Amino acid sequence: MIIGERLRALREGKKFSQAEIEKRTGLLCCYISRVENGHTVPAVETLEKFARGLEVPMYQLFYEGDRPPKLLSPVKRKADSKLFGVSGKEARVWAKFRSLLGRTDAKSQSILLLMAQKMARRKALQGAED
Repeated sequence: MIIGERLRALREGKKFSQAEIEKRTGLLCCYISRVENGHTVPAVETLEKFARGLEVPMYQLFYEGDRPPKLLSPVKRKADSKLFGVSGKEARVWAKFRSLLGRTDAKSQSILLLMAQKMARRKALQGAED
């Protein structure tokens, strides 16, 4: 499936013109045309704008059915009790950390990751000394 064709089909199905989508999304008509004709591939953020402008859930940009596709069950791995965050309180802390990290800006994420790398190196050096 080509995303431009799908966007055009959804737009025409709603009887929206490219000008209407421009008003709803803030994207220029010439850009909308380039996407629909396959001359450019939109970023995820732009696809979110298209979905909002077309008043459809994001999955409908990629899926032609009436209902959301059935989700596959995740692959279950054997828990290694030696790993941090695999179960219990550590898993809840790790989930909260991931959630909060996802809400931080890119600069703050870079700083946090740099600090984590330094802490990991220090921990590895301490383990080697023992």
